[in-house]
Amino acid sequence: MEKLPANSFCLLACVLVLFLSSVLAVTDDPQDKQVYIVYMGSLPSRLEYSPMSHHVSILQEITGESSIDGRLVRSYKRSFNGFAARLSEPEREKIADMFRNTLQDHSAISYISNQEGKNTKRNLEVESDTIIGLIDTGIWPESESFSDKGFGPPPKKWKGVCSGGKNFTCNNKLIGARDYTREGTRDLDGHGSHTSSTAAGNAVAGASFFGIGNGTARGGVPAARIAAYKVCTSTECGSEAVLSAFDDAIADGVDLISVSIGGGGAARRYEEDTTAIGAFHAMAKGILTVNSAGNSGPKPTSVGSVAPWILTVGASTTNREFLTKVVIQNGKTLSGRSVNAFDLQGKNYPLVFQGSEAKGKILVSVYSFSSDVAVATITKDYKNYATISSRPLSALSPDDFDFLVSYVNSTKSAQGTVLKTEADFNQKAPKVASFSSRGPNTIAVDLLKPDITAPGVEILAAYSPLGSPTEDIDQRHVKYSVLSGTSMSCPHVTGVAAYIKTFHPDWSPAVIQSAIMTTAWSMNASDTGVASTEFAYGAGHVDPIAALNPGLIVLNHGTKLSVKVSPDVLFMKSVNEKQSFTVTVSGDNIDPNLPSSASLIWSDGTHNVRSPIVVYTDVPNDSI
Repeated sequence: MEKLPANSFCLLACVLVLFLSSVLAVTDDPQDKQVYIVYMGSLPSRLEYSPMSHHVSILQEITGESSIDGRLVRSYKRSFNGFAARLSEPEREKIADMFRNTLQDHSAISYISNQEGKNTKRNLEVESDTIIGLIDTGIWPESESFSDKGFGPPPKKWKGVCSGGKNFTCNNKLIGARDYTREGTRDLDGHGSHTSSTAAGNAVAGASFFGIGNGTARGGVPAARIAAYKVCTSTECGSEAVLSAFDDAIADGVDLISVSIGGGGAARRYEEDTTAIGAFHAMAKGILTVNSAGNSGPKPTSVGSVAPWILTVGASTTNREFLTKVVIQNGKTLSGRSVNAFDLQGKNYPLVFQGSEAKGKILVSVYSFSSDVAVATITKDYKNYATISSRPLSALSPDDFDFLVSYVNSTKSAQGTVLKTEADFNQKAPKVASFSSRGPNTIAVDLLKPDITAPGVEILAAYSPLGSPTEDIDQRHVKYSVLSGTSMSCPHVTGVAAYIKTFHPDWSPAVIQSAIMTTAWSMNASDTGVASTEFAYGAGHVDPIAALNPGLIVLNHGTKLSVKVSPDVLFMKSVNEKQSFTVTVSGDNIDPNLPSSASLIWSDGTHNVRSPIVVYTDVPNDSI
């Protein structure tokens, strides 16, 4: 970072300039100016300080012009200090180095409700005063998941606005909306509605995708309020918009922030990561930020959200999976994956390979996932999870696909059919999804990321009727849809954090994060090597009920490792008392290519606080 002359900006303690790869900024400006973020840290405490005046004076000095019309894009002045401006390359060089920043959304029946029993505690009065801010693609306000039936007025602490654009109305459930895209806060994609309803949607009976997955869809804390901050269009999520959303959300009075967007697989230094910057200021105000880990797994070092003050979430499977059966004429039934809402009524059709005339037939193809003329498509499964198909489709396991190919080759009149998708019980769940981004953390190698894992595969939640469930050619419109990704697991944990906060409103973000992580339970990943260890799932799988009441023994796990804790007993006489201890790990003949795992558990006989321990000799590379 370039150091600025002290006499240039006497109030500027720290400046970071972030470059935005914005197509609009490039093509709309005839003088080849780009949009940059000038991040200036916390707001000065002096009453006479005016952020806007300071930002204008900086621009005037940089440009050498008294008028800055069209230059200042945004001024961050509510929760932290900085601005976004259109600058030429020479002007940029007067401030600091630049970095390229692109953000992606992380999408590829509520978890708390699945664990709830008749005796599960709820604190509805406090829950109703809890506000969750979601930074995403917006929201569909008319969805039943966001109805305010039974809700009273917004909490008095709420300082936000409803600025959703034309024909957009907030209510006592959806209490706030802001747009940073010029599209309005209405969700045109479906992603933001899906994540919002997962975190805090109302209980809606009979929710399904064309009858698939039929049941009651509800969020983690259905009595909580929602504030939507739209920063993403269908093509991009602007970094300067993300910072603006954090700036407003913090000042608006939200209790938690959920961000199901992030980098495209590469972790950035904290000072170059707009989500990390915004989350840091949120943390300073007592607001926990939950962020998706990314969908670049199972590649090692692919986790994108690595700041220690962010709760980073990986994705796991659930005990419900969607199966699409293929029945061939010889009576054999093969179970494939997809979310296929089309019903062929059990009618058999000829099975043909790609390259043959497919009209009126079922196409069997390794690579083609759809056909404009075929009745249906049967392909090989490369994803290990079900996705929605715009035409009848089933993706078979490699073994079943090879069996089908052999059958087609064995007869001149091979026939079969593809059935409508059914929900089935997944005995192997939960496992870390193959797409979920993995550690190790490349920015701070001693900090384990992701932090926690939660359901993120084949999640049914609210959707935008304007968003296609598959692609543009799919003209179907739905109120609820099925998505997979760490975008889906992130709001699950946001709901858990909000649930905890309703019982412990005085807990800091760090305490809530600790409660979630130390009460998680160990799990398995769907891969081997680094991709199957704590680098895949962090502290483990989230346990919402246990996280309400975390407590304090040391159990050593893992072969070839010796773990010594000193002292091995902690005596605490009062709440919030602090104690320190030292963990020493030693061992022989540890495989240098594989991490070794153990757990440290403090217990008082009732409560268990578990921390994962991962030992490795070097940061694994892509060849592992």
